[in-house]
Amino acid sequence: MKALVPTGRADAPVGFAEVAQPEPGPGEALVKVEAFSVNRGETFKLEAPEPGWRPGKDVAGLVVQAAADGSGPGVCRRVVGHPPADGWAEYVRVPTSSLAELPESIDAVRAAALPLAGLTALRLLRTAGALAGRRVLMTGASGGVGHYVTELASAAGAELTVVTASPERGRRLAELGAAEVVHEVGAALGPYDLVLESTGGDALPLALSRLARRGTLIWFGQASRRPATLDFFDFFTGPESATLRHFHYADSDVPDGRDLATLVRLVEEGRLTPELGRVAPWSETAATLTDLRERRIRGKAVLTVN
Repeated sequence: MKALVPTGRADAPVGFAEVAQPEPGPGEALVKVEAFSVNRGETFKLEAPEPGWRPGKDVAGLVVQAAADGSGPGVCRRVVGHPPADGWAEYVRVPTSSLAELPESIDAVRAAALPLAGLTALRLLRTAGALAGRRVLMTGASGGVGHYVTELASAAGAELTVVTASPERGRRLAELGAAEVVHEVGAALGPYDLVLESTGGDALPLALSRLARRGTLIWFGQASRRPATLDFFDFFTGPESATLRHFHYADSDVPDGRDLATLVRLVEEGRLTPELGRVAPWSETAATLTDLRERRIRGKAVLTVN
């Protein structure tokens, strides 16, 4: 089969190659990929790819071989999935615990924009707890996670302030329910009961300083790719006795498939809207990755497999 494999080149990070079609294990289904989306973490890994690794964690398509143990969707069922890797290909094997069936009302392109960003947003807010009436600050809100968090948190009653450098994205986040949009962390006044921080570097201590006494900061990313430095004594200037919590979306007691089914239901009910920045044939994947690196794409980039 055809698959996109890492090249190690900055100008064309992936290229087509012929690879063996995967053979699913007992608890895995073979999915014919119709569409896949690109995640920022994958673009980072493509800069120095590990031997044998192929990208692809967000896919949608058709089950062509059901799991041998009888679990999961049957043949010809339309699904969205979150495999560990290898999804930028004609076929991918996916654990049935990481699959959810799709209704006819949701096409593969929109579904492919759901998994990693949607799972992160859903689980991030589950970790945060009750949101009604709480003042919340979210940094790095321009991407897919920020989009989904804005919809879900505002619907749950949070008074949400989002940080985005893009005026265009800011206007869209306001339409989705953000109470306030600022273009740098320093412009967020606070104090906030909860901070969702995904930037790292200088943004994290600055966001922490906007936290209310005994508030919570959940650190779920480091998009700046720079470590943060914290000073113990800075807590006394506002966020005294605050909680700083690390979050990783994959550390969940709920299977991916069950949470994907929740996301699918929310989309079907019109309560969650996959935001598509670009839809293109997979022959344009390398060019799309370049545009993502240069920030020319806002929203999810989804590639359709021929």
